[in-house]
Amino acid sequence: MSVNSKHVATFLLGAAAALAAHKYMNMTPEEKEKLSADLKDKANKLKGEAESAMEKGKEYFDELKTKGADAMKEHFGDVSSMLHNLFGGSGTNSGQPDANTTGAKP
Repeated sequence: MSVNSKHVATFLLGAAAALAAHKYMNMTPEEKEKLSADLKDKANKLKGEAESAMEKGKEYFDELKTKGADAMKEHFGDVSSMLHNLFGGSGTNSGQPDANTTGAKP
């Protein structure tokens, strides 16, 4: 049986966990309380950063959605009526060819 990197990583992780547990068991109650408070502070900071990142991401994608729609309207302004004409949709042109699409060569 060969030893690969997963086995080595598992062994090192287990050794680190055992060392941390041993160190925690030898701490005084005041040190344990301080460690707990530090971990809670770090967790709250991480939570706050994650929440702000989610808000920024939501704003970014909302902005991207509106800018993308505006860009599509700018560059392909008459696509809606052209698609309604092409597929026979219930558009305002009611199947009449658009002036922009008549006489166009493919």
